[in-house]
Amino acid sequence: MPELPEVETVRRGLQPVMEGARFTKVEAHRGDLRWPLSKDFVARLEGKTVAGLGRRAKYLLVDLSSGEVLLMHLGMSGSFRVAKADGERTPGGYYHDRSKQAAHDHVVFHMSSGARISFNDPRRFGMMKLVPRAELEQEPLLRALGPEPLGNEFDAAMLARACKGKKTSLKAALSDQKVVAGLGNIYVCEALHRARLSPKRRASTIATKSGAPTERAQTLVDAIKAVLKDAIAAGGSSLRDHRRTDGELGNFQHNFRVYDREGQPCPTPDCRGTIKRMVQTGRSTFFCPVCQK
Repeated sequence: MPELPEVETVRRGLQPVMEGARFTKVEAHRGDLRWPLSKDFVARLEGKTVAGLGRRAKYLLVDLSSGEVLLMHLGMSGSFRVAKADGERTPGGYYHDRSKQAAHDHVVFHMSSGARISFNDPRRFGMMKLVPRAELEQEPLLRALGPEPLGNEFDAAMLARACKGKKTSLKAALSDQKVVAGLGNIYVCEALHRARLSPKRRASTIATKSGAPTERAQTLVDAIKAVLKDAIAAGGSSLRDHRRTDGELGNFQHNFRVYDREGQPCPTPDCRGTIKRMVQTGRSTFFCPVCQK
């Protein structure tokens, strides 16, 4: 599933052709994705102008002139393909090619900018939902989300408070969207390696008994912000289904330190460890047992 850097890459790819443009025509080739589309989905979009295109965690938020927000999620295999007079592009970036079969183009936006934007989703785990802007903060999909990891409010003190007393592993805590929003398996593994913290370490050990941050908490926050910024700058990671809106693959997978590198030497200077793989909460965790403590 695309994580924060991939979704942010898609947002940046869609922004030039959507912001300030009007939906001149909307095609819904089926009535459902992960969940059913509203029966008046097309009517509520056609003729409306996009006032802004934002992101919250792994969700895209399209602010409409009608006072509603189009909430969208890529799911496991969703991607957007942008067709213009100068060719076709796909914002995002992914290891394995995304589907280009027209049968999987479930929703198509025709914009006054001249762009034709197709949402392609073979597995149909993506979603689109129209929400009144005034009710966005109470939207069930968003209201329980934790802080944005690249936001100013996300710091060592906040992470320590969230982890205080937690008996779960540090890997599980960081993967919890209520603790921090937008992180997933790839970037949790990468951040923990940069911070030299074991994914098996108990989450509560980055906080004192009173909930104050330890040095580990600050190191981890710095690592999370750094790896996300690096991944966004590289256009995301091309794993499974992620492809950028310009059709090019993201490049951050070439900079992985541990993810999907089982059996390879640890890249930490002077470390003689070998990257290991284990399963935590049903997901593969990659780490170095020597330098991550």
